[in-house]
Amino acid sequence: MADEEITRSRTRIAYQNKWMTVREDQIVRANGSAGIYGVVEKADFAVIAAVDNGHIYLVQQYRYPVQGRFWEMPQGSWEQLTLDPLVLAKAELEEETGIVARSMVHAGHLFLAYGFSTQGYNVFFASELEYGAPKLDIEEHGLIAKRFKITEVEQMIQAGTIKDASTVASFGLLRLKGLL
Repeated sequence: MADEEITRSRTRIAYQNKWMTVREDQIVRANGSAGIYGVVEKADFAVIAAVDNGHIYLVQQYRYPVQGRFWEMPQGSWEQLTLDPLVLAKAELEEETGIVARSMVHAGHLFLAYGFSTQGYNVFFASELEYGAPKLDIEEHGLIAKRFKITEVEQMIQAGTIKDASTVASFGLLRLKGLL
């Protein structure tokens, strides 16, 4: 397209597995200068704020890339790129916490890191909760689910205890929309 600011002149796959593709694109900017982009292609994921009577559910799991355990809202994706976001959100919430929400409100869609990745995420507000047993995948070994007061989670964000950007952004979005 003539109105694009950047066009791709060549691409190659640098790495690929069932969860992601990393490609290297040769590009040309609108001013004619050449460049290169590394792009991570990943399926969108869902982030779920499961809220009940002034409390919100968080999960904690070991995150290998940063070598630590951190609290975050339940979240996840599947390898399918075209999965309905609501179906994904319901499944991830039940899988990680055992919670089934009779009400799920889509609060919005955000991008995780659009400077280098195609991945975005859908934020959901879950309420009218029913409780059961989690159905963890092998990749979620050691995951802990716990209920916190919403005010406590806000304090954890302010103190830097919660470091997950999608959880912090989702919390802020839900606050701005009056859902939390």
